[in-house]
Amino acid sequence: MSIRTTTRAVLGGRLRSATGLLTGFAATSAAHLGALLTDTPVLRHATKPALMPLLAAHSVTAATAAGREAPKLLTPALLLSGGGDVLLQLGNDTAFLAGMSSFAAAHVCYVTMFVRRGALTDRRRTLVVAAAYATAWAAMMARLWPDLGDLQAPVAGYSLLLASTAVTSAGLGWRTGLGGALFLLSDTLIATKLAKWRELPGHEVWIMATYILAQYLLASGALRAHASADVDDAAGAAGVAGARGYLAAGAPATA
Repeated sequence: MSIRTTTRAVLGGRLRSATGLLTGFAATSAAHLGALLTDTPVLRHATKPALMPLLAAHSVTAATAAGREAPKLLTPALLLSGGGDVLLQLGNDTAFLAGMSSFAAAHVCYVTMFVRRGALTDRRRTLVVAAAYATAWAAMMARLWPDLGDLQAPVAGYSLLLASTAVTSAGLGWRTGLGGALFLLSDTLIATKLAKWRELPGHEVWIMATYILAQYLLASGALRAHASADVDDAAGAAGVAGARGYLAAGAPATA
């Protein structure tokens, strides 16, 4: 068997693994949302902790199948989110604050990853997006503040990190931008629940549906941006190598 055939077989196996993990993520997501709709606590508690590890595993495997590495901060962002999911299920104040801290660390990973990928390159767009999110954040915090009680400071600090993810995600394209916006929406619904506002019909379902879709869009968008950057880097390196070879061979004299 030739090296080329072996390589194709290995990459094909990894691609099938990535597809299988994505299918598992989708099936677990559907089962979790179904558990919320039918009020099945055992299934709800069993499926939620598996969501982000499955998405992380899919992201790493999909990148490997494409012959590259996943962004270094993507897996920590997803696993920290998964840790937050587990802690929030425990249902006490200490676990809630720990879960919020885990999600805050995940957002630090996301913001750092997006900035490193050039999310702030277009300054005008960044300012417009940041102004829009800052306005929305200030308006929502002004409404929520009187009803948050002892959670005022933690929610305000966490929501600033969340808004930062939304702003920086918008700099890498519509996919990550939509993911950041949906993440903000999901956690805003959680905040209204903390403030004991009137809940929407199927409130928990909306929280988790927007959250799951947000994480998928952020992860898949980050993979695409990473792949695009790798292609650009390779093209740039090839251009430099070609120029060096041209000069080494001796450029034709100009008149």
